Amino acid sequence: MTRNASISTIVERLSGATVIVVGDTMLDRFVDGVVDRISPEAPIPIFTVRQETSMLGASGNVLRNLVALGGRAQLMTALGDDDAGGEVRSLIAEEAQTDAGLHGIPGRRTSIKTRYVASGQQMMRADRETVEEIPTDIQDRIVAQVAAEIPNAGALLLSDYGKGVLSDALLRRLIDAARAANCPVVVDPKGNDYRRYAGARVVTPNRQELSLATNMPTGDDASVEAACKHLISAMGVDAVLATRSEQGMTLVDGGDVHHFPARAREVFDVSGAGDTVAAAVAAALSIETSLSDAAQFANIAASVVVGKVGTAVAHPAEILSAAHEGEWSDAEAKVLPASVADERVAAWRRQGRRVGFTNGCFDLLHPGHVSLIAQARRNCDCLIVGLNSDASVVRLKGEGRPVQNEASRATVLASLADVDAVVVFGEDTPLELIRALKPDVLIKGADYTVDEVVGAEDVKSWGGEVVLADLLDGHSTTATIQRLES
Repeated sequence: MTRNASISTIVERLSGATVIVVGDTMLDRFVDGVVDRISPEAPIPIFTVRQETSMLGASGNVLRNLVALGGRAQLMTALGDDDAGGEVRSLIAEEAQTDAGLHGIPGRRTSIKTRYVASGQQMMRADRETVEEIPTDIQDRIVAQVAAEIPNAGALLLSDYGKGVLSDALLRRLIDAARAANCPVVVDPKGNDYRRYAGARVVTPNRQELSLATNMPTGDDASVEAACKHLISAMGVDAVLATRSEQGMTLVDGGDVHHFPARAREVFDVSGAGDTVAAAVAAALSIETSLSDAAQFANIAASVVVGKVGTAVAHPAEILSAAHEGEWSDAEAKVLPASVADERVAAWRRQGRRVGFTNGCFDLLHPGHVSLIAQARRNCDCLIVGLNSDASVVRLKGEGRPVQNEASRATVLASLADVDAVVVFGEDTPLELIRALKPDVLIKGADYTVDEVVGAEDVKSWGGEVVLADLLDGHSTTATIQRLES
């Protein structure tokens, strides 16, 4: 029984989402660097590597998205017995609320996509992979695992990247098992013959995939709608959710047609956005949300991830913020959990921006605070303010403090134009937060020496800078409180 639901209602219920994921898993590698000269050996750019990161891709990225949404995911996949396969296993083990059925295949190469990024733009992608159907005994094991888990699942998500895990035979067995259990099937498809997905509740092709599968134009609303209807009638799927990049999404479900406009304000990277859409739809369907509401939820989630760089994920707080954009103040949208701030910093850094950090209790914001923040902002392109939680302020300042609670203090701080993000931390010092965010510049008041600044040695260790800001005399929260009490 599906129900209509607001975005906030879906978010509130996501902890009850349980999704089984089956499909190809790969390793996404991002090599960040700079290009500032041409090779003397050939007319090609010289790419100087600065940093390399690895994360889960394909069905692994679907898993990451489901976990980020707060649901429980069970991943069934096949990997090579190589180093990359071991790295994938380690990354999966780090994900919370995850059960995995990982089947190693001797001699198989685990798929790796390596993207080279300079100044926030992809320059090249190099792929290493094996594309062949997995052995029948591995298919049998996956079917047995899914059959055992599907009575307790809310949705089955099939992530098909065409690398051989989802053979025609395995797809048929999995879809039939799900339909027998009244479990909706979501398919992120590949190829041009969608008859292999017959019986799925919804398939989620992008515009190019939809055109390839139907041999029809997909340039505007009418043509996309026609292609979706053709796919439904010819291929035996119940519904099509077509993702259309800057044109948003189109859902055709029986006689119902919904066009969802794109919501992203600024697009940095579309890598993995399809994984986010499939994960969001499956998570919403698993808690008995209507397909139209699940699609709207997925559209907002996609707008979040394309505003980041790399195969990113969308967190519930970000989705709520995006859903209420225009209703919530800009200040409230700047108050971020540490995990989201970390992703924001990564995006800024990929754009070549210098990230600054300062911190404090900021109780009863006064001109001295404003002066410190203004000086901090002059030393960076983007400024994060670490804010002591109420509990840590009590430990540092004593009973009766803070005068304003952390939500009020965060909102006031975030209302300042010089502040790009506010992160509340619960420890007595911001050391853990500094180590997580790795700012390029750390700013504190000149009542400290560099040796006394918490995190200074860490910041200098990765090549950052510590700046001591001038103090504005005659301003103190403690003194203000004393005057009020006298």
